Amino acid sequence: MEHDQTYGRRPRRRGRKILIGFVVLLLVLVGLIAIADRVAVNVAERTIADEVSQQVAEQGAQSAPPEVEVGGFPFLTQVLDGRYERISIRLRDVQGSVQGDAVALPSLNVDARNVRASLDTLRTGQGDVVAETVNGTGTISYQSLAALLNREGLALGEQGGKLAVTAPVDILGQQLTVTGTADIVVGEQGGIALKFDNLDAEGLPDAPLARTLVNNFARSISVDVPLPELPFGLTIREVVPRPEGLTVTGDARDVPINAAG
Repeated sequence: MEHDQTYGRRPRRRGRKILIGFVVLLLVLVGLIAIADRVAVNVAERTIADEVSQQVAEQGAQSAPPEVEVGGFPFLTQVLDGRYERISIRLRDVQGSVQGDAVALPSLNVDARNVRASLDTLRTGQGDVVAETVNGTGTISYQSLAALLNREGLALGEQGGKLAVTAPVDILGQQLTVTGTADIVVGEQGGIALKFDNLDAEGLPDAPLARTLVNNFARSISVDVPLPELPFGLTIREVVPRPEGLTVTGDARDVPINAAG
C-alpha cells in the first residue's frame, strides 16, 4: 500500500518541474525581448541625435551633443507600426546669432509627439522623421539679451515675475542708476517686443526735464528684439522672465525633426 502511494505522487512532482521549467524559460525569453527592445531604442536615439546635431550646425548654431529619449514601451512594436508616442530632445549650451551678435540659450528642451518614421529611415538615416506636434522650451540668458540692447552698463534680470532693468544714465550732469520693469509682447517673425515704462532713479532731480530724460531712455530701450531662429520650425507663443533667464515657449506642427530649421 505504501509503495502504491509513493508511485502515485511522482507524476505530480514531474508536473511541477515541467511547470517551473516553463516559467523560467518564459522569464528568460521576456528578458531577452526586453534587452533587444532597449538595444533598439539606443540605436534609434543615437541616429536621431546625429541628425539633430547636423541640422543645428547647418543653421549656423552650436550646441553640446543632443540628448535624445524615445518614449513608449515596447519600442519594437512602435518600430513595426512606424509611429512613436514621444521623442524628447534636449540641447544644452546653444549658441545662435542675431545680426552678428551671439545669443546664448543654456538649454532648449523639445518634446515631439506622434512621430512617424519608417524602419528603413531609422536604419539608414535617409528619409524624414515627422512629428505631428512639437513643443519646445528654451532659456535665453539675460546677459546675451542685454547685449542686443547695446547700452553700456545695462543689466537685465527677473523681479516679481517681470523683466527688470538696471542701467547707468546721465541726468542733468549726474550719473544715476535707472531701474524699472518691462512688459514683454511676442512679436511677429519670432521676435519679442520690450516696453519699459515707469522707470525711476534714486536721487532724480525734481524737475520736468529730468523726468523727460528718464522717459526718453525708457523709449530708447523699448524695442523689438529679434531672436535666433529656433530649430524644428518652432513659433514663439510665450515669453516668461525667470531667475535663470528669459524662458521662451514655442510650438509647431508636422515637423521633420531630422531636418530642423
